[in-house]
Amino acid sequence: MANIARILVSGAGRQSNFLRFYCSAPKSYEFIKAELTGEKKNVALITLNRPKALNALCNGLVAEISDALDRYEADDSIGAIVITGSEKAFAAGADIKEMQPNTYAKCINTDFLANWTRVAKAQKPVIAAVNGYALGGGCELAMMCDIIYAGDKAKFGQPEIALGTIPGAGGSQRTARAMGKSKAMEMCLTGNMITAEEAERSGLVSKVFPADKLVGEAVKLGEKISSFSPLIVRLCKEAVNTAYESSLSEGLKFERRHFHATFSTKDRLEGMTAFVEKRAPNFKNE
Repeated sequence: MANIARILVSGAGRQSNFLRFYCSAPKSYEFIKAELTGEKKNVALITLNRPKALNALCNGLVAEISDALDRYEADDSIGAIVITGSEKAFAAGADIKEMQPNTYAKCINTDFLANWTRVAKAQKPVIAAVNGYALGGGCELAMMCDIIYAGDKAKFGQPEIALGTIPGAGGSQRTARAMGKSKAMEMCLTGNMITAEEAERSGLVSKVFPADKLVGEAVKLGEKISSFSPLIVRLCKEAVNTAYESSLSEGLKFERRHFHATFSTKDRLEGMTAFVEKRAPNFKNE
């Protein structure tokens, strides 16, 4: 403890280094793998790791995702986060064996699934790299991310109707916003799966890649995002999310005010100055 205290009081630079080490130091998890990747190690990669259960989302796995996100969001050197699974399954749904004994009273009293929203609340950009099955909770987890890249064999679906229930972590809401009412109704009322190509055409997925190239492409995307000002990236993400959840007039006003706000930042001045001087910008997150 004395050594830690000396590090913390020895100056802002050393304190920053200590916090980065603490937040990004490898941590052992039971249901996920978490690591830094990319050429500059500025992209976090979270891999769901319940292969025997096709990465079914149990409470422990969801809690570990939240813990990893907390650690990575506290590290200023990380600009983006990628969440993926295996080539067979991103996540084949919620853990039905764990969920089956629940009662209505227990769901209400524990606000069941409320803790599944951590990914949607992340301030840093989160990219879903979806291979294989993304069904039920797995599809909902992917839709909580900011961008979805899919492998060419990926399958998306909301099959809760076949279990006598409905989506509970955003499936009915986010599919409608991403793909429109008709497609969302078809998915949720039939439980039918759609292919990666259908998902891309419908607007659910940004791009489709060969399965073995998917994670690498998602990491490249994270690296590109990480090359920009983290402060401005955050403002831009907030603006897009506001468009997703508000009227056009409200969204336009929000965007304009955030645009104005960038003129109070050093990174906006650096970006425009670098453009005028025909050089690469050196953003400081200020």
